[in-house]
Amino acid sequence: MGTIARGGKAIYGAPLGILMLEARFPRIPGDMGNAETWPFPVLYRVVRGASPEKVVLDGAAGLLPDFLDAAAELVRDGAEAITTNCGFLSLFQAEIAAHVGVPVATSSLMQVPWVQAMLPPGKRVGVITVSAQSLTPRHLAAAGVPPDTPFVGTEDGREFFRVLILAEKQDLDIDLACQDILQAGRRLILRHPDIGAIVLECTNMPPYARTLQAELGLPVFDIYSLVTWLRAGIRPRGFAA
Repeated sequence: MGTIARGGKAIYGAPLGILMLEARFPRIPGDMGNAETWPFPVLYRVVRGASPEKVVLDGAAGLLPDFLDAAAELVRDGAEAITTNCGFLSLFQAEIAAHVGVPVATSSLMQVPWVQAMLPPGKRVGVITVSAQSLTPRHLAAAGVPPDTPFVGTEDGREFFRVLILAEKQDLDIDLACQDILQAGRRLILRHPDIGAIVLECTNMPPYARTLQAELGLPVFDIYSLVTWLRAGIRPRGFAA
């Protein structure tokens, strides 16, 4: 009997689906919304009306049905796991997972407990978020993050927050954005010298992770590390005998 190819999907070869906010700022290599960031194909679905401002500053109020519908569409098209391009969507983790019935990783923050388990005694995880003022205990609890986890934001920076959240312009000065991330990292370590690793909440921060790691001398985890880990689970690497 010959080899049987199984059907049932609309799209094949891209088992990971990404729910995208609706935004117009540039998504440079390393950004979750740049398809060339990934070493494997992905499926995208933009949730119309879900702007960064609404999701981050307004707590994604009223947007849950839109995200549930978009996640279900991705699964119908062929996604076998779902992630999102905003760490603040941890608020919808339980609802999306229950709705689609496949593995869901809404936020890079979900890595905090894992990273903490790897650290030596006396060290803890610190978080850099796009908006410290908006990151609430509800966001942390939904991602399994201990409530006393230290974090800092980028609101005081010159570029990153203004472009990505406030949408003051569509152009992004990459060097200034990088300096905003580095400044936040230095401030976090200065306040909490016991930090042994960093988790980046914002999915637009991976382009700067390597520079941040070199600056602080600490491991840095982000949405790229989470998604590549998730992808490895739904498509394990094959090895020759």
